Amino acid sequence: MNVIGVRHLGSYDLLEPVGEGATSVVHRAMDPYRRVVAVKEPRGDLAADPAIRRRLAREAQTMARVRSPYVAEVFDACLEGERPFIVTEFVAGVPLRDLVARFGPMRGEMLTGFAGRLAQGLAAIHGAGVLHRDLKPGNVMVAAGAPKIIDFGIAQESGAAQHTQVGVLTGTPGYVGPELIDGGRSSEASDVFSWAATVAFAATGRPPFGAGSLHGVCFRVLRGAADLDGVSEPVVSLLRLALRRDPAARPSAAWLATRLTVGEPGLAFAAMS
Repeated sequence: MNVIGVRHLGSYDLLEPVGEGATSVVHRAMDPYRRVVAVKEPRGDLAADPAIRRRLAREAQTMARVRSPYVAEVFDACLEGERPFIVTEFVAGVPLRDLVARFGPMRGEMLTGFAGRLAQGLAAIHGAGVLHRDLKPGNVMVAAGAPKIIDFGIAQESGAAQHTQVGVLTGTPGYVGPELIDGGRSSEASDVFSWAATVAFAATGRPPFGAGSLHGVCFRVLRGAADLDGVSEPVVSLLRLALRRDPAARPSAAWLATRLTVGEPGLAFAAMS
């Protein structure tokens, strides 16, 4: 049954926009079985752009390969019509950046549990042969006390060719590894660096390489000048390993997950999200 004032896309009722980027809009929507889902579509005229369509298709394909309670699941995709879109799990939580702004940094078991679960999610992504390439506080939702990795907009298969423009940084400054600033290729180690920077933000409430100009942030990343003041053990030691300048010297996400997953820490902040 159609509801007056509700926009429809395929068999989905779009209820309200809940996120917006440079090229796409995400809606809270209802599927034909009256389940709440998230529908992502290109903005306006960008729906006709072949490059945007390819990116949306790649996002659906990479997400479909991953299975983890800490990664948003893709349910459906319509990529051939006039208005292409993908349908994913609707994460009824808040972005990590907003959670920390509202309640302050995580500490103790709360932090250890969050870091371990986030590492588990990243390990599942890598285990599926995928690179996320943009892990950051804005792309981690916190729902029922657990992280959920979202937005595979620039994700790629691990062995895929990487087409980047000279002088253009792929990812978010302050959360990408120094090798990418130097013009190198994305890798699992680059994602691990992003994991560490994201966990450091959760632990301190501050971007680990500061704010300000792009040049200044990148300079601090290249120098290895991460602000980890106030981060407790065992997390801080693992962050130092994951933030190493040399990608080959960083541990894997799976290795990090095994050292951080202890019982059920982190449930203390379930009510916060």
